[in-house]
Amino acid sequence: MNAYLGVDIGSISTKGVIINDDNQILASYYLWTKGNPIEAVKTLIRELEKQVSKQKLHIIGVGTTGSARKLIGTMLNANIVKNEITAHAIGTLSLYPDVKTIFEIGGQDSKIILIEDGVVVDYAMNTLCAAGTGAFLSSQANRLGVPVEEFGKIALTSKNPTKIAARCTVFAESDLVHKAQMGYKKEDIIAGLCKSVVSNYLNNVGKGKKIKAPIIFQGGVSKNIGVKKAFEEEVGCNVTVDKNGHLMGALGVAILSKKAPLMTNFQFSITDDNFETKGVECNRCSNHCEIICVSKNKKLIDAWGNRCSNGDIMSKQR
Repeated sequence: MNAYLGVDIGSISTKGVIINDDNQILASYYLWTKGNPIEAVKTLIRELEKQVSKQKLHIIGVGTTGSARKLIGTMLNANIVKNEITAHAIGTLSLYPDVKTIFEIGGQDSKIILIEDGVVVDYAMNTLCAAGTGAFLSSQANRLGVPVEEFGKIALTSKNPTKIAARCTVFAESDLVHKAQMGYKKEDIIAGLCKSVVSNYLNNVGKGKKIKAPIIFQGGVSKNIGVKKAFEEEVGCNVTVDKNGHLMGALGVAILSKKAPLMTNFQFSITDDNFETKGVECNRCSNHCEIICVSKNKKLIDAWGNRCSNGDIMSKQR
């Protein structure tokens, strides 16, 4: 059976899927990146292989997306490398063809995608500040001594959410400590944090955007039912969270790999290979480019970061 691999590798988490020609997910896996994208992807590939070990699959397409997409694309010899906006849109449209708006809040960034007639017409991203992201919520959960997985359930028990200033992570933490010391209930503070995440998102990422239903909420924060409820209260309509919402980027880039020139040399045994990255500074002109070199089993396989031909290491090697 022909199959296609999609990998979405971000700063916080790594996601992967294997699909067939009908876009059905045959295997999927999710894990923390832990600052080591190469090892995270090796673990991902091993886990996916276990799930499909009894099936005779031929991986003929590999796609990568996310912040480390170029590095992992080189490692897996991907036939397509795409940005997160395109990947998330394609993945979501495959399951919800009528979607008009996609909310996505991940570990360290967030984005909004607007779609008309199956085509992305507008988008925005917040990558400069972590306020309102999964990392922000995790940090506040740790401060309050509450497992972040319980945040949503606790938020729903609140009858009077506390107002938390969440335009900035530093101010939010200061305000949270102040409210706790004043005696506000923990569930009210948590509900206030969920509402502040939504307010921050809509006033920054969604500022000036015409939000239309149907709305799909994705990313790790979408699993927080407190944030989902806060979104519905703000936009005044139902917000859908798919059980595989965290896999939409990986699904989308797997689908896109089917439309790119196909490859036939992917092997699960790639996990046995040794990959290394090295940063070097080119001093051949005033640019002083920082070039990233990627080696497989001590052999250079790719390099990037040069802004002129003086630093084109791959051409010189050839």
